[in-house]
Amino acid sequence: MNDLRIESASIAAARIQSPAVAGGEEELDRSLRPRRIDEFVGQTQIKEQLGIFIEAARRRGQPLDHVLFAGPPGLGKTSLAQIVAEELEVPFVMTAGPALERKGDVAAFLTALEPHSVFFVDEIHRLPRALEETFYPAMEDRKLPITVGQGAGARVVTLDLPPFTLIGATTRTGLLTTPLRDRFGVFHRLEHYGPDDLAAIVRRSAGILDCRIDEPGAVEIARRSRGTPRVANRLLHRVRDYAEVKADGEITEQIAADALNMFEVDAEGLDRLDRVLLEAICVKFGGGPVGLSTLAASVGEAEDTIEDVIEPYLLGQGFLQRTPRGRVATKAAFEHLELTPPAEAALF
Repeated sequence: MNDLRIESASIAAARIQSPAVAGGEEELDRSLRPRRIDEFVGQTQIKEQLGIFIEAARRRGQPLDHVLFAGPPGLGKTSLAQIVAEELEVPFVMTAGPALERKGDVAAFLTALEPHSVFFVDEIHRLPRALEETFYPAMEDRKLPITVGQGAGARVVTLDLPPFTLIGATTRTGLLTTPLRDRFGVFHRLEHYGPDDLAAIVRRSAGILDCRIDEPGAVEIARRSRGTPRVANRLLHRVRDYAEVKADGEITEQIAADALNMFEVDAEGLDRLDRVLLEAICVKFGGGPVGLSTLAASVGEAEDTIEDVIEPYLLGQGFLQRTPRGRVATKAAFEHLELTPPAEAALF
């Protein structure tokens, strides 16, 4: 069963419009990241507030308050953390919650920080609970208590830490404990992007990639990008390949539509796995309700993959409803799949 979950998660992560970064494209994704706050497209209020906080910290010569970024993957949490370090002109040190397994791991990072550094912890909600307590005195008092020795001879040595800014990123704010969450002085939640902002991101990325694209072509890619810049950049890479092989290299609206249709990304941003799930509910189960375990067995995916990878976008777009009795397809789902709903279907 664990092997099935791992295999299913790998398949889901390889989807062309998955917000996860594929290994071969990680370097390219990194090269498209904005370096300055004025290069960052979208999230206007967050940018304005961060700009004020950064300028105030710079004028005082003090580190920025600890910052927590929350929101779905692919919206720019890591990019904003790097921008903060770039704007403050301080070192940027990055790790991830799952990589910190022991108190010694945390101590190694914190004691090696240069003054005013930005220490970025991605997926901070996955920190082991025992390690969270190590961060409390570090964040509040810049102290790091370390136990030396064992048993009756053990003693606590407190190390002084340089001033630093901890920036945490999480996709699951509810999994953070209240004591840790409350120690962040700045909290921002990133929301999905509108089509205009995504089109601007596509145009900017096309310029960096030296790729010719017209305005309708950028809009076509943007509207199929699930409100996520990382997805937009990934679709742009694939459409660019298609344009170079099938056309003269310029991405027009028609070229973008033809390419994305071939890659099975439809006009609403749904891919094959999304449609397989919706079709199973609409056709096999008459629109629902259907339980998660039954649905997972019918489409050959792990329950975790359906809940964490496939369902969120379908729920957000109004194609799917979760009810106490199970999953139910909406009227919009039947219309999108060009299916006629059964007369007895419990549609929303």
